[in-house]
Amino acid sequence: MALSVGIVGLPNVGKSTVFNALTAGKAEAANYPFCTIDPNVGIVPVPDERLQRIQKRIPTQKVLPAVVEIVDIAGLVKGASQGEGLGNKFLANIRETSAILMMVRCFQDPNVVHVAGSVDPMRDIEIIELELVLADAETAEKRLKKAQGAAKTGSKEGKAELALVERVVAHLQAGKPARSLELSDDDRKEVSTWGLMTVKPVLYCCNVGEEDLPGGNAWSESVRTRAEAEGAGIVILCGKIEAELAGMTDEEKQELLASYGLREPALHTLARECYRLLGLQSYFTAGEKEIRAWTIKQGALAPEAAGVIHTDFEKGFIRANVYTLADLEQHGSEAALRAAGKLRQEGKTYVVQDGDIMHFLFNV
Repeated sequence: MALSVGIVGLPNVGKSTVFNALTAGKAEAANYPFCTIDPNVGIVPVPDERLQRIQKRIPTQKVLPAVVEIVDIAGLVKGASQGEGLGNKFLANIRETSAILMMVRCFQDPNVVHVAGSVDPMRDIEIIELELVLADAETAEKRLKKAQGAAKTGSKEGKAELALVERVVAHLQAGKPARSLELSDDDRKEVSTWGLMTVKPVLYCCNVGEEDLPGGNAWSESVRTRAEAEGAGIVILCGKIEAELAGMTDEEKQELLASYGLREPALHTLARECYRLLGLQSYFTAGEKEIRAWTIKQGALAPEAAGVIHTDFEKGFIRANVYTLADLEQHGSEAALRAAGKLRQEGKTYVVQDGDIMHFLFNV
């Protein structure tokens, strides 16, 4: 399963507008619930200014950023866990993603109907969370029956699993998401295989009106307070402005951004936050043909990082030559780095750091 972030929210909160802007799509979301029937999948570049800094020292033909997969999922309604609206399909689509981007409406617009009749992002979040918790409780209860059967054999593993499932079920039945349950690393890894939605990490995205840029408003502040309490991330944007930016030239973009006190499109921040949410980081390769950001999980070892380029690199890994962007900028070229002794040789146990620039030696 590819690592992906699912955009989740009530109908008419701006999910499809933001998705289309992220993927530079031109289709406009219709102003009615369920305008996205099947989930749209977009491959979104992750802006990274380090690529341009490398190119200043190592001129190249093309620059390839990392990408993140974003899925635009149909709007949820109250009762989705019981099959209301597109309930079952909606929940199945979320299960297939690795993290949740929760889009909440923090803007007034008489022309865009709110499915619940008024703007209240905290209520909207509670509706979504409750539907996911109810669906997860049902999933966990089915698992509990199996675990009870397995525990009857008296095996140590069976008893341990039963104890874990009982804890998770009780937590969900209390209306709390699985991610908020304190678990050991091993238990968390085990629970992550159960197909629960509320175990996935969450990033809140507040869609505000253009008059509330860049800082947001009282509604987005209430979401920020919640996000901080949960240890979750938050991005504030105006979907309408981001959609306008997506169709502009660079010069027009800079002019519009400056008028709102913005340094870059908020979607750039959103793409980077989604990347981080998935536990991903980048290392770089740089040569005459291309400079490229390669995606790895945080904590990946050098052979695993090499395998992202080609499986043969991992199978026949000998060592990696590694240097940092700071050293490249200080010394000016790879030749100067080598002469200064700044080109490190790392072996199979090296934990790749975010932003490492690497060359691999392998033998197959």
